[in-house]
Amino acid sequence: MRNYKISGYAQGTSYNISYFATDSVVTKSQIDSILNVIDLSMSLYKPNSTIISFNNAEKGILIDQHFVNVFKKSQIINRETNGIFDVTIAPLVQYWGFGPKPVTNKQQEQPVNEILAQVGMDKVQLSGNLLQKSNPKVTIDLNGIAQGYTVDVIADFFEKGKIKSYVVEVGGEIRAKGPKPDGKLMRIGIEGPSENDFTEPAIKHIIEFKEGAVTTSGNYRKFISKGDKKISHLINPKTGYPFQNEMISVTVFAKRAIDADGYDNALMGMGLKEAMKFLAKKKNLEAYIIYKNKDGKITDTLTSGFKRMIVK
Repeated sequence: MRNYKISGYAQGTSYNISYFATDSVVTKSQIDSILNVIDLSMSLYKPNSTIISFNNAEKGILIDQHFVNVFKKSQIINRETNGIFDVTIAPLVQYWGFGPKPVTNKQQEQPVNEILAQVGMDKVQLSGNLLQKSNPKVTIDLNGIAQGYTVDVIADFFEKGKIKSYVVEVGGEIRAKGPKPDGKLMRIGIEGPSENDFTEPAIKHIIEFKEGAVTTSGNYRKFISKGDKKISHLINPKTGYPFQNEMISVTVFAKRAIDADGYDNALMGMGLKEAMKFLAKKKNLEAYIIYKNKDGKITDTLTSGFKRMIVK
């Protein structure tokens, strides 16, 4: 058994893949072709993608199967999180300066509640492969979940190829399966902000597991500074404003990366008390949360299942 590694760039980020096999059964061109198909479906940076066609459409369009899969999962997470996770948030993401286009002053003068009128999953309906919107101004942003889905598509491709041991990482979202040929389990470093520099990530813990997905959502990396204020890239679809709570980062462990990726942002938005209550009910999710306590000190908490995976 040899360890094969493939890396490259896609979806505006890097990817790193490692697998054990007797032969190089998976090639870089195969991975790039999978990534390209997903980009043509859900990338806001590809002018000919399906998502751009939908966003530009007056009423709706037929969408591909990747898009259908991600949209259906988004509907489930939207319902379970009482609307905190919402893929129709695109106009607000753009408004606050985190979208694909540069922000103009004219856009910033528009009242937030006007933009809120274009947001809400109730304004979008999927029947079969037809995705329709009730308001032509409704636009979708799948960036909070599409990367996790991408990781799953590649991991499932390995599963079909009977590869028993692999790590798939796209933009920091990971799915891995072990054990390695030497019998060792998979080990993944869990990131959080370093103690002395709030914006610089540092490895906080190392976890070990046989099989599963790990994703992290944090507001210590992606933010915009306005004066002495930091504006988080995580926007509340109910108020139209960036979330402001004690959360710094949430790392989620789940069986599949689409789940870990979809729920990590929502947990960030909930705040600590709500997030822990939510996790107590969701038996298929484990999480590690870094937050600021009442004294402004950085501290952390975690679910018992996550604690069991920590080796250091």
